[in-house]
Amino acid sequence: MKRFSSKIGALLISLSLLPSLAMGQAAQTPSPDSPAVRRAVELARVISAGNRVEAKKYVTENFAPSYLQGRMDRILDFISQLYDWSRGLDFHSIKEQKSNEVRVYFKNRLPGWTVLIARVEPEAPNRIAAFGFGKPIGPENTRLTKKLSNEEIAKELAAYLQKLAANDLFSGTVLVAKDGKPFFRKVYGVANKDFNVPNRIDTKFNLGSMNKMFTSVAIAQLVERGKLSFDDPLAKFLPDYPDKESAQKIKIKHLLSHTAGLGSYFNQKFFESSREKYRTVDDMMKLAEGEKLSFEPGTKWAYSNTGMLVLGKVIEKVTGQSYFDYIRENIYRPAGMTNSDSYELDKVNPNLAVGYEKEYADDGIHFSNNIFQHVMRGGPAGGGYSTVDDLFKFDVALRSGKLVGQEMVKTLLSAKPELNSPEYGYGFQIDKELSIAGHGGGFPGISSNLDMFLSNGYTAAVMSNYGLAATPVTEKIRELVMAGQVTQNAKR
Repeated sequence: MKRFSSKIGALLISLSLLPSLAMGQAAQTPSPDSPAVRRAVELARVISAGNRVEAKKYVTENFAPSYLQGRMDRILDFISQLYDWSRGLDFHSIKEQKSNEVRVYFKNRLPGWTVLIARVEPEAPNRIAAFGFGKPIGPENTRLTKKLSNEEIAKELAAYLQKLAANDLFSGTVLVAKDGKPFFRKVYGVANKDFNVPNRIDTKFNLGSMNKMFTSVAIAQLVERGKLSFDDPLAKFLPDYPDKESAQKIKIKHLLSHTAGLGSYFNQKFFESSREKYRTVDDMMKLAEGEKLSFEPGTKWAYSNTGMLVLGKVIEKVTGQSYFDYIRENIYRPAGMTNSDSYELDKVNPNLAVGYEKEYADDGIHFSNNIFQHVMRGGPAGGGYSTVDDLFKFDVALRSGKLVGQEMVKTLLSAKPELNSPEYGYGFQIDKELSIAGHGGGFPGISSNLDMFLSNGYTAAVMSNYGLAATPVTEKIRELVMAGQVTQNAKR
């Protein structure tokens, strides 16, 4: 989420109005001497009105011109999106306050919290110079301090999801398990709006970038089998990619940890050409031709779709199989993942969800599908399909040592600070504070996530065919699962 603005002068909110925004005894009265607080509260009122025409007027009159330049549509979309997700913001308390900047807690009128960050110009009329939002985590005194039973987690989560679904904010499937046994499996929304086909628990949703986990486990299998090493230079398999000198510098471990200095093959060429052209790894590699390193391998971290694609080509070189066949035979089949694959979308593929994105306009919300935006076929970097049950099976197979040995599991699921990758292992995102490993995936009409809780045996899989919709659900599950447990992250 991103920015918005405020007007002062006649639009300045009087302190006598603030109690109507406050929430119970925990709420604070904003300082009358802080233009940043007044702007933040003012901005929340504009968001809460849910009127895009009036919001545009407000933004035009109250944002700093230098900040507003070229951002109007994005700002208005963000305001509309925030209203859609909150249905209004009620002032709760001030989180942090500086001379010209403030963070303010607002309670959403739907479940959840918004932390609004506002920076204003130092001189009157103190127009909004920048704004944004922090993590949607509530104040300390609102957080769960008692450990919840699985039954309590399920009850809380069901109530939360029902409210989201009733307001058309979530469409998809959710699974939560403890020690290898699911105790929450529910489905919401529709898979195809044209024909009003409902989602099912076995509906296949797009994984986005979550394929990276499968690619990385495949590489780890080949390491265990002595076919390659994490320290091997890329030149051993692709001597000329991206060029001879770079191929000698890049090691397999750099590609796995996004520290190779490569970028994304989803480039201008991809967006200007027919998706029909890109079905194999070699087809996709054509999009990556001409890439140059943006930094010396191992010295920085930068998320790279090209790096994972290149690993897919390494798998093909080492095994003599297509990437897709190898993953089916060595990941999906042993894990029992019968509803996962990188399907070709111009073929007949039963029970695939269509991805949808909301478009905000003066006359309300419209949905568009992502059929002509995404890939024709997923690959090593993302774009395949799966179900929450299959993602759960993947977790069980991985952590039980069925796919690779236990030492290799630890290697995959641990951050690599020595490679300048403090929050990413080999193909897995790592939250050290919460002791979670997994991966998310996102694109217009795609939002999915797998969390493997390494310290307490929980697993959470969320898959949605609405853009961004899995994120708040994932955060809610984390809040419930970690309730009452002592972690550094309790201070978020």
